[in-house]
Amino acid sequence: MKKLFITLAILFATFSGLSSYANETKIEVVPTMKSESTAPNRIWVGTFQIVWNEFMSNIIKGPIEFIDYKSKMAEDLNKKSFKKSDISNKAYYTKYGLMTPETRVEIEKALLKKFNEKSDILHLFDWAKNSTNVIVYAMLKKDFKFLEAFDKLTPQNFGKNSKVAVDYFGINEDSDKKLYKNIEVMFYNSTEDFAVKLFTKDNDVVMLYRTDDDKTFDKYYSDMRRKSQFYFKNRKFTKDDRLKVPSINLYQKTSFPELEGHPIKGSDYIIGETIETIDFKMDNEGVKLKSEAAIIARCALLPPSRGRNFMFTNNFVLFLAEKGKRTPYYAMKISDVDAINKTGK
Repeated sequence: MKKLFITLAILFATFSGLSSYANETKIEVVPTMKSESTAPNRIWVGTFQIVWNEFMSNIIKGPIEFIDYKSKMAEDLNKKSFKKSDISNKAYYTKYGLMTPETRVEIEKALLKKFNEKSDILHLFDWAKNSTNVIVYAMLKKDFKFLEAFDKLTPQNFGKNSKVAVDYFGINEDSDKKLYKNIEVMFYNSTEDFAVKLFTKDNDVVMLYRTDDDKTFDKYYSDMRRKSQFYFKNRKFTKDDRLKVPSINLYQKTSFPELEGHPIKGSDYIIGETIETIDFKMDNEGVKLKSEAAIIARCALLPPSRGRNFMFTNNFVLFLAEKGKRTPYYAMKISDVDAINKTGK
């Protein structure tokens, strides 16, 4: 089973605590790790990418391109930078099919069986017996514990501008040495530039990268890996080291309007709705993540022809001409058939 790298890149710069959220701090969910954002707090999870991949492979049968405009977001998603093979099949469920009540029941039963979970989004959609709409759905779920529960530390402010204390966990001078095995130093270049791995009882690893850079997630991840590769000092946590991490409790629901309402090349579909939810919790004991995503596709065909009615029941013009001649030999504008007919012999 492959490791799920929950790359909480720029954790200390990205999540600015409950106080920052209350002070109109924007949180943006981005569709790919390459997606640019100006939001001070941003999140990516692979659930929507799984849905997009399934939509491409099973419904559209190829890359998704829109007829009426070029979407950078769609181009990035088409690259499949995250796939189902990047995560254990025990951690996700996906389903596509017509949006009938039977499909909904099938999804709900599968979620209960696999995760003992209920969906937070299925009730938002219209499910009709004879629906021609298609749903592509996925849930990603992780729940794991650290090797040892970290100590709960004294609450304090997060960031320079925060005025409200938040909860922290980690290791201080009074912590048991057994906690040291929870952590590996990836690199430590300064008090403002460092990264660590936190190990769990499962195959999951939490990586925390402290930086003030403003980049896309893929570049954060690349920088972190590169710095770790060229770090040759002690990677073990020692008695003189300290660790302090804020507890996180987050829920976000978003859609991607840029992808909605546009006819898709080579298909009969448009994307009617997109949705992704993220329920993330991290404390001294471990991490819980539940994420759902869905694409609702609708038929984009023009309505069938009803036949054309050539009813000359109002003003019209009549011409008579011989075959092959460029000029008619008779013309008549007709506005009152009754008056004309009265002149007939």
